[in-house]
Amino acid sequence: MNITQKLKVLWKHPLIELLKNNKGNPRTLIFMEPLWGIPYNLIAPFATLYMYTQGITDVQIGLILSVSMVVQVLFSFFGGIITDKLGRKFTTMMGDFFGWSVACLIWAVSDNFWFFLTAVLFNSFEQINQTAWYCLLIEDADSKDLIGIYTWVNIGGLIAIFFAPISGLLINSFTVVPVVRVLYFVFALNMLIKVIVTFRYCEETRQGKIRMAETKDNSVLKMLFEYKDLIPKVLMNKDIMKVLTVSVILHIANLVSTSFFSLYVTQRLGIENRYLAFFPILNAAVMLIFMIGIQHRLESVKFRIPMWIGLVLYAACSILLILTPTRSIGFIIIYVFVGAVASALVMPRKDALLQLNINPGERARINALIMSFTIAFASPFGYLAGWLSSIDRRLPFVFTFSIYIIAIIIVGRIRDPEFSGDNEAADDWNKG
Repeated sequence: MNITQKLKVLWKHPLIELLKNNKGNPRTLIFMEPLWGIPYNLIAPFATLYMYTQGITDVQIGLILSVSMVVQVLFSFFGGIITDKLGRKFTTMMGDFFGWSVACLIWAVSDNFWFFLTAVLFNSFEQINQTAWYCLLIEDADSKDLIGIYTWVNIGGLIAIFFAPISGLLINSFTVVPVVRVLYFVFALNMLIKVIVTFRYCEETRQGKIRMAETKDNSVLKMLFEYKDLIPKVLMNKDIMKVLTVSVILHIANLVSTSFFSLYVTQRLGIENRYLAFFPILNAAVMLIFMIGIQHRLESVKFRIPMWIGLVLYAACSILLILTPTRSIGFIIIYVFVGAVASALVMPRKDALLQLNINPGERARINALIMSFTIAFASPFGYLAGWLSSIDRRLPFVFTFSIYIIAIIIVGRIRDPEFSGDNEAADDWNKG
């Protein structure tokens, strides 16, 4: 098969067909992901070291994480109300500006505990953005395309990871602090560009226009009071609560792994700092191969079985990392490889499954509630993980193994959704 034939086959790939058929907001937001993903992935492997190198202790790092999540609960709680009143598009722009552009400028000049704390507090605005962004992404799309759309979102972020070696090479020449400062400035500029592109090329969704009209004359206090009817509906919906519990567990595990992996492999296992940027690349490469070559072939098995297998792999990763001998980079490579497959199996399905169980008429506020619950339950664990790490750097990963086991049990009891349209989702919600 020559190159032209290969390109024709690729052009007819299910993921390419999905992107061609989903014009407007989904395509625009997917194409913009690298604006966020490139600087984020350049910084992410070194963010904790950036703090640690400037004298921030393990416990302070954990405290910053926990305090920020408490504030994020507040922003998430009001996120649905703000998204309904101001619209999906404007709220997304506001969250990107304050939650990323301003926060990254503060991170760029941070040199003590209080500056880092201020930066993550501004970054909490991003939780308002999350609610609005998800609505802007999927509300005008066909529900049967959700796994594909979320897969594309992941791919957009993964492609950006291949830029990560740049930061590793720069840090090897100029050290962590000056390089990360410059990268934070670049991040702030990128997010400002993202705000401008969103303003120019995105449109308010149909449901967004409906909710803006419905809430135009309602005060924020009145809309806040309406949560008294909405919260019990969420708590009494068994399907939502199962997926929500798994989401909380994954959020906690990701928080712990992201925050303490770099410290563990450098401080305990003796892996050099310059290798940190290459682990995300391997993760991205494996996930891309899986998502492009295998993901669409799993449509017949739906949600539960792939998610269960992915969680088993996650748990195995935690054990592998704990048992890794000093300076054994091969074990770390296996850890990253298996974790990438687990992420490709779990993350798009978890996000799609959650949206398929939500009443579309209340998507913004329910998503906001779900994010609030997720962050609220996860907030103590940043400090806990920091405390565990200060005792023994293996303990945070013993903890992640334990909660993955809980998630495995819950996923075994989740049912695959039998509906495909928004009306059916609303009927199912109202009956439940």
